[in-house]
Amino acid sequence: MLTKRSTIYFDPAVHKVLKLMAIETEQSISDIVNKAIRHELAEDEEDLMAFTKRAKEPTVSLEVLLKKLRADGKI
Repeated sequence: MLTKRSTIYFDPAVHKVLKLMAIETEQSISDIVNKAIRHELAEDEEDLMAFTKRAKEPTVSLEVLLKKLRADGKI
């Protein structure tokens, strides 16, 4: 697999944790960071799919929702 190089500046405490994680898991910092980024991107993709699925649902304003909750005795 082809890779691209990029310079990332970490907070010193974060870098220390990453170094320890790399040692304990026998992975490189690059592998750890790549996995974390892939995880975040997958979560973003899930969120976007959820928004797409719910796009046709009717919207309710906060004011209307609060009035309904009050009328139902829930607040």
